[in-house]
Amino acid sequence: QVQLVESGGGLVQPGGSLRLSCAASGRTFNMYAMGWFRQAPGKEREFVEAIMWSSGSTSYADSVKGRFTISRDNAKNLVFLQMNSLNPEDTAAYYCAADRYFRIPLATTSSYDSWGQGTQVIVSS
Repeated sequence: QVQLVESGGGLVQPGGSLRLSCAASGRTFNMYAMGWFRQAPGKEREFVEAIMWSSGSTSYADSVKGRFTISRDNAKNLVFLQMNSLNPEDTAAYYCAADRYFRIPLATTSSYDSWGQGTQVIVSS
């Protein structure tokens, strides 16, 4: 089992930035990939970005292209989501997730076996 804890959410004005962090603990030795998803009220959880744990290769949703960047610190079992140029449509609960069983595609929730509790991001003036 892998435990995931997100942090860094909050209230930010349109055009602002936030950096989310996700700390992984437990059975992280066979991590395949980590992902960020988000869920707005009344909507389904949607893919944001993912990163391959070993190679660092990334994939992202078109909606965040050029604005969000995922990164990781393997030594500390941390994953980050740098979010720039935020707009009200980015308001959601953001979740990190772990894929330890080489499941694909990484853009689907069913590929991940562990989830954090989420951190809220509100973009509003």
